[in-house]
Amino acid sequence: MPLQLRRTKIIATLGPATDAPGMLERLLVEGVDVVRLNLSHGVPADHKKRASDVRETAARLGREIGVLADLQGPKIRIERFAGGPVQLEPKQAFTLDCRADAPPGDATRVGVSYHDLWRDVKAGDVLLLDDGLVSLEVIAVEGEQIRCSVLVGGRLSDRKGINRLGGGLTVAALSDKDRADIVLSAELEADFLAVSFVKTAADIEQARALLHAAGGTAALVAKIERAEAIENLSEIVDVSDAVMVARGDLGVEIGDAELPGLQKKIIREALKQNRVVITATQMMQSMVESPIPTRAEVLDVANAVIDGTDAVMLSQETAAGKHPDKAVAAMRRVCLGAERQFVPIEDLSADAHRLDRTDQAIARAAMFLAGQVGVRAIIALTESGATAQWLSRFRSTVPIYGLSRVAGARRRMLLYRDVNPVEFDARGVSPGQSARDAILRLFNLGALAEEDRVIVTTGDRTGLHGGTNTLRLLKVGKGGVAEGLGDL
Repeated sequence: MPLQLRRTKIIATLGPATDAPGMLERLLVEGVDVVRLNLSHGVPADHKKRASDVRETAARLGREIGVLADLQGPKIRIERFAGGPVQLEPKQAFTLDCRADAPPGDATRVGVSYHDLWRDVKAGDVLLLDDGLVSLEVIAVEGEQIRCSVLVGGRLSDRKGINRLGGGLTVAALSDKDRADIVLSAELEADFLAVSFVKTAADIEQARALLHAAGGTAALVAKIERAEAIENLSEIVDVSDAVMVARGDLGVEIGDAELPGLQKKIIREALKQNRVVITATQMMQSMVESPIPTRAEVLDVANAVIDGTDAVMLSQETAAGKHPDKAVAAMRRVCLGAERQFVPIEDLSADAHRLDRTDQAIARAAMFLAGQVGVRAIIALTESGATAQWLSRFRSTVPIYGLSRVAGARRRMLLYRDVNPVEFDARGVSPGQSARDAILRLFNLGALAEEDRVIVTTGDRTGLHGGTNTLRLLKVGKGGVAEGLGDL
């Protein structure tokens, strides 16, 4: 099994473009770690087939591949036009009709999917349509009719999204479709579940309760794409397993000028709270058409890597683009290039990370030791993957190998920066013997060589969740046989 030495992970969205014969395998070979099923599009049968194809292809390649199911969320949209797309001109009058029985739209009006929108807006508000390509100023609210004047005109077609500049729309985080799709994600045995348009910690807690009730075990990813989520960022991160910087709708609500700083803020908050963070949306948008990215896109991806993101995500580039495999290859090259320039920042001070458990303290000690004595790798013998996650929160240039017998834990580790999951069953042997067996396993895989020094983290009892409490400093001897340098 080839071991992935790239530190930043790659998520690729599946869609019609990846359904082409042989394309899925090419994406996995090029370096995809996790695939995204966008539940906003398609029907359950589509997602079930893609998830099945991914697992079959991954097994054939001897790879671990995670599956992320992404909920649509209650995105507010305009309804349909009777005669196809319309062209809006600046200063033109245009009405948003919130009635449930609103007729098909025309150049003067259109219905909206959120029938209470008229309650959330007032004169002077700015509404952004189609990711901000068209903007309207609210002139008056007359019953269920929102009278507007076009600020920025353009072509407007069916089912485009609506945002309010500055946020503030009260629509619930989980729609009826989302509730059904949470059950679907449990049936798919998804490893990650992304919750769209999160506003508060309660939104994540509600989704987690519904997922557990459906028998799902996925890690919860909070998509930060509303202005309200920024106000509640710390609380949202605290109850989530991971967060996603979803720059599309977030940029529309807060404005492009604020987006770069907020991206860095979200990444810092996630790392501070020992959470996984994903950077997403239009990272290589030009590759929907072009076989190569722009220099600006290269810099965008590289900056996210240098800031410490765990993963970068491709959306339309792979789902509907002309060159899905080339987009993944370009993302891989940029990640590796940025990582070569990466200089770790000292972050092992007492207040840099919250330490609540013994395995977190062991992880911090392991990273400190690695920086002092010089080691080739850190090996975490882990049941749940938690120790590997804590290790990945400390910036370092030392690769981390998360060895676990639990397939779900290994797939979760696919999103942890610096962590390379490896199948390994430590049950039935002593902690010392399991450490020696782990070194031999990695030696046989080509990850270690003779004379390498490594740190191994284990527990007194193997196979116990959260039981990591020991460090071992070992050297790889002849034929991969470990030589003891001491327990710590």
